[in-house]
Amino acid sequence: MTESEPAPAVEVAGLSVRRDGQRVLDGVSFSVAPASLHVIAGPNGAGKSTLLAAVLGQVPFEGRIRLRLPGEARVAFVPQRFHVDRTLPLSVLDFLTLSRSRRPACFGIAHRTRGIVDGLLQRVGLEGFQRRMLGALSGGELQRVLLANALDPTPDLLLLDEPSTGLDEASRARLDTELAGLRGAGITLLMVSHDLEQIRRLADRVTLLDRASARTGRPEEMLNGAAQGLFPSGAQA
Repeated sequence: MTESEPAPAVEVAGLSVRRDGQRVLDGVSFSVAPASLHVIAGPNGAGKSTLLAAVLGQVPFEGRIRLRLPGEARVAFVPQRFHVDRTLPLSVLDFLTLSRSRRPACFGIAHRTRGIVDGLLQRVGLEGFQRRMLGALSGGELQRVLLANALDPTPDLLLLDEPSTGLDEASRARLDTELAGLRGAGITLLMVSHDLEQIRRLADRVTLLDRASARTGRPEEMLNGAAQGLFPSGAQA
């Protein structure tokens, strides 16, 4: 880092994680610039989701993870998978209200809270979905609800685990626009992605991860012919 470069928003140094006696990650180091979109890519089983879990403090690890975020920084997460009981009578409005309302449910939803939820759904292209049952949503629709939930209050660091999974072309385009807007608003994004074209379109930097190896560079450097050999057939990482 030179004097003109800002300190990293996320610094990972010598990160190692064991699961069931096996090293899932071994001595991984990289850094994420503030207000950038940084993608973690690599083959299946490379430890990409485990790395996000370590940053979130959800798994024990060795090494150092340092977050340089302002004040009482907020870190939000959009998971790749979210189990929903399809029989549970929980609407999208109910789900997005759970963490935003301090009044008992029997008193109804406050006008301000409803306005916040309406705005979040509009941002992710789900206008009119307030009364849809969570269990009736498609995988892509559920993914957009999870993104909406992560955007309020506005995070300083947003982690995303393959957020384009299950999205149709129009939804992917909307997601790209939203992610670019978040980065433009000064939010740091750390994202696992399988989508090579999405990486080329959006990423500022890419870390190619394979358990004990982490190489970082610009997308055009990292996604050359040799690097694509790390990806299973076509567009998977």
